[in-house]
Amino acid sequence: MRNLDKMLGTLYGQAIGSAMAMPTTGWARERIIKEFPLPITDFMDGPKTNPLAQDYHRGQYTVSFQQALVVIQALHASHWEYDQETVSQHLLDWARRIKAYEKDTLDDTSKVALRLFAGDKDITRITQVAVDNGAVVRIPSIGALYTPEEKMPLVEMVYQISKITHETDVTIAGSALIAGAVCAAVADYDWDEIIEFALVTSELGESLGAPTYSARIKQRVRLGRHIAEQFKRRPAGFVRAMYELVGTGAAVSESVPTALVIAYYTRDVRKCAQMCANIGGDTATIGALATAICGAKNGWQSIPKDWCGLIDRQNPPQDLKGVGQQMLTFQPLSSSQNS
Repeated sequence: MRNLDKMLGTLYGQAIGSAMAMPTTGWARERIIKEFPLPITDFMDGPKTNPLAQDYHRGQYTVSFQQALVVIQALHASHWEYDQETVSQHLLDWARRIKAYEKDTLDDTSKVALRLFAGDKDITRITQVAVDNGAVVRIPSIGALYTPEEKMPLVEMVYQISKITHETDVTIAGSALIAGAVCAAVADYDWDEIIEFALVTSELGESLGAPTYSARIKQRVRLGRHIAEQFKRRPAGFVRAMYELVGTGAAVSESVPTALVIAYYTRDVRKCAQMCANIGGDTATIGALATAICGAKNGWQSIPKDWCGLIDRQNPPQDLKGVGQQMLTFQPLSSSQNS
């Protein structure tokens, strides 16, 4: 059942994961260890030596989470009736407003696809070959809107939101994986059930996308869960094995399974955000996705209030509590579409 604590847990979880991992995003694990001999355990300014983070201050979340908020607000404004042109236009207006093109803060696929959309040209030549994680960052809050009984409408909504810029089997599978994990977490499934439900929604999503030869999401998740069991109570070994075997790059087939498995391993917003900040690779995306799942499972009340207060102060244009209230007004389509 939807409730405000779970909505806010998802939102603040994603914001915290993004903001804490922001300073290290795009860096190899070896570079992080060199720059930060002591592991990162708190928020900090983006280092001037990191071009992807240098313009951010302590506690600020990245444009990835901003995209998620834009999508939710676009859907709310249209009374939760999805319209691709409306959502795309909101994303395009937002990208222009924050000067995303000039500052080079969007993933390459989204930049090109939104430029083509603005010119009313065919964008499938871009969206149907995309394999990066530029769309999945919009998705955690979508998962929080639905119950597990509504998995088919959930996957359809995920597909519609993703395909604006990413329309391949692997990207839809990755987005549906995260949506399913958040959905099951909000429903308070246990952690093994969260994984299994996410794999179901991921397979449903995969069937909707254009075929690629990417590694399969479900196999990477299963490998990651095996690593989690192998390195139980040995977090350093777990992090190293995930980094080397599953991967932490911007490809959906790496960052998305890793995010889900880190959430499964840590099961706590604080531990999850800290682990993601130190793992290396696309840390901001991995952190946002993984910590959103932990927040969805444990709720807003479980998150340190000083962390939530910092997020609110450092990102004043957005009212996360207000967005959470908007999410409570969501009404799914006819139950006859559920499966």
